[in-house]
Amino acid sequence: MTPKIDYEEINKIIRLLEDRNLAEFELEIEDFKIKIRKNPPVIAVPPAASATPGLGGDFETGGDFHMIASPMVGTFYRAPSPASPPFVEVGDIVKKKQVLCIVEAMKLMNEIESDADGVVRDIFVENGKPVEYGQRLFAISPSA
Repeated sequence: MTPKIDYEEINKIIRLLEDRNLAEFELEIEDFKIKIRKNPPVIAVPPAASATPGLGGDFETGGDFHMIASPMVGTFYRAPSPASPPFVEVGDIVKKKQVLCIVEAMKLMNEIESDADGVVRDIFVENGKPVEYGQRLFAISPSA
């Protein structure tokens, strides 16, 4: 017997996600599976605020860089697992919607995607370190 879920129950789940500031919900019972994910907002930081070099070491000030900031408080992970290679490295070409990292918040793994095509110019956070809402994660030099 397949469980039934109606529109009102889905709305309750969505409200719960919003009330608890969660980015993703997944439920699987027998042959029934529902996954709800809200896209995290990407916060652009003006280039003038990007004068501090990060981990990449080659980050130049004064350029026209697009900043990717953390949409939540959590723990920053550069790879999907400790044994996996990082999603991106400094110098990598990235496409819009490409996963750059994971921010873990309340045991949920939230994939942070690029919102622009370009080249990763800097990574500001070390793997496994805590991040704050709005904290810079990546500098991307947009593609023309």
